[in-house]
Amino acid sequence: MTPRVVSGMRPTGKLHLGHLVGALRQWTELQSTYDCMYFVADWHALTSEYADTDGLTSYAYDNVADWIAAGIDPEQSTLFVQSLVPEHAELYVLMSMVVPIPWLERVPTYKEQIEHLAEKDLSTIGFLGYPLLQGADIVIYKAQYVPVGEDQVAHLELVREVVRRFHGFYGELFPEPQPLLTRFPRLPGLDNRKMSKSYGNTIDLSDDAEAVQKKVMRMYTDPKRIRADIPGTVEGNPVFLYHDAFNLDEVEVEDLKTRYRAGTVGDVEVKQKLARAINTMLDPMRERRAEVLAQPTRVRDILMDGSSRARAIAQETMKQVRDAVKLAYS
Repeated sequence: MTPRVVSGMRPTGKLHLGHLVGALRQWTELQSTYDCMYFVADWHALTSEYADTDGLTSYAYDNVADWIAAGIDPEQSTLFVQSLVPEHAELYVLMSMVVPIPWLERVPTYKEQIEHLAEKDLSTIGFLGYPLLQGADIVIYKAQYVPVGEDQVAHLELVREVVRRFHGFYGELFPEPQPLLTRFPRLPGLDNRKMSKSYGNTIDLSDDAEAVQKKVMRMYTDPKRIRADIPGTVEGNPVFLYHDAFNLDEVEVEDLKTRYRAGTVGDVEVKQKLARAINTMLDPMRERRAEVLAQPTRVRDILMDGSSRARAIAQETMKQVRDAVKLAYS
């Protein structure tokens, strides 16, 4: 059988270039080799956004339009909504019965997220247990692989530990999922901080050409370079990180780097060429997004169909799980 890949994305806002390099490019490439299942992680969105849920469903539809615009093919991949497959929650509950709380507290991003989102009350069971819910999302489809960034490797290792512990009580049920690491490092935001919609430092996949131009022209560069004739630093400079990610003209990029280091090119030219490269890359995506959104029920129909197919797989897995846990009453 074709190896299965499972991954999801939280519908907490518009998707941006970070989502493209961190997930969507890899998702698109994997479709031709793997049985791919990609889901809207709406329950995961609630772990931090439970106080304001008004935009979740609209963001879900908007995000999936961006997935398709980026090259995700609903004919090749199963696209579905997490909350429309309630078996995820059932498996999460059963797994939670055997997982020690310290295992969840030691996940590296747990304390990081609490500090980063200090304005939110994250002292909830849902937030503590989100890595375990991620595990249920993955193993319920018996996925062999999960595309992740380096910051998510620890989460996947926890999933493997949970699988081993569950097997220790109830017998072999699931494969231990392995990571498929993204090749491009995480992009910084336009201001060189972590990319986040709350900072207003993103270029969204749905931005038009003018918006992209304006955002690129205000990007952070080398703060020590107050004139164009002063040699600048390329390494770690967000403008050049974006060139590496989105400018397909490698000769132009190397020329800009050489001249920047020598102090013979200004920030304006570097940024103008970056904006042009980003818009060239986004133009076909804008066309595909417009085509999808021109059909009012298209995204909903794709998600309903995908959720039905995903649930059939999840239900079969849960029959096996209930038998193993001795909770089958038929």
